[in-house]
Amino acid sequence: MLRLAPILLAVLYGLLMYRFSARRSARELDANSTALADADLIALCDRMAASLDLPRIKVNIYEIEPVNGLAAADGRIFITRGFYKKYLTGDVTGDELASVIAHELGHVALGHSRRRMIDFSGQNAMRTALAMMFSRFIPWIGGYLANFLMTLLAARLSRADEYEADAYASALLTKSGIGTAAQKSLFEKLNALTESNGGAAPAWMLSHPKTAERIKAIEVLEKRWAQLK
Repeated sequence: MLRLAPILLAVLYGLLMYRFSARRSARELDANSTALADADLIALCDRMAASLDLPRIKVNIYEIEPVNGLAAADGRIFITRGFYKKYLTGDVTGDELASVIAHELGHVALGHSRRRMIDFSGQNAMRTALAMMFSRFIPWIGGYLANFLMTLLAARLSRADEYEADAYASALLTKSGIGTAAQKSLFEKLNALTESNGGAAPAWMLSHPKTAERIKAIEVLEKRWAQLK
C-alpha cells in the first residue's frame, strides 16, 4: 500500500488542481465576457438549436484577441473577440463561425470536459509512476522521458476529442441546413487566422489534427450520409 501512496497522492493532486483551475477559469470568463448580440449569428444559432430541440443556444464573446472558440467546463460556449472581429471584417463568414459554435457544442455534448478531468488526474498518476520506474534505470533522464511519453498520450487523446467534435458539428450543420462547406473552408483558413506554424511539428505531437486530415474525415462522413439517402 505504501508503494502506491505516491500515485494516489498524484491522483488527488491532479483532481484538486483541475477543480481549482476550472473555478478560476469560470471567474475569468464571467468577468471578461458578454452575451452574443449579433442578430445574424443568433439566427444561425437558433437554426442549430431547433435541430437539437433546444429553446436556444447561448453564446458569449470572450474579450481577448487570439482567434479561438472554447467550451467551458460548465458547458458554456465562447467565441473570442478576436474571432468575432474576423467575422466583422469579412475574413470569416457567419456560416464558418456557426461551424465553430457547433464544434464547441460537440465538446459539451460528448462530455469531453468531464472526461478530461479524469484523464488529467490519471495522466498525472501515470507520469509519477513512470518517472519513478525510469529513474531507477536512467536516473538523469527518467523524469524527462516520463513527461515526454505523457505529452504524447495527452496529444493523442486531444486529437481524438477534436475528431469527435468535428463529426458532431458536421452532423448538426447538415441537419440544420447550414452544411459542411463552411466547416471545411474555415479549416483551410485557420493557419492564417491563428498565425500558427503551419504544421512544423509532427502530427503526432500536435493536440489538434492536421487540417487536411480533418477535412478528409468530414468528406468521409459526407459520402457515408449520401449513401444512406
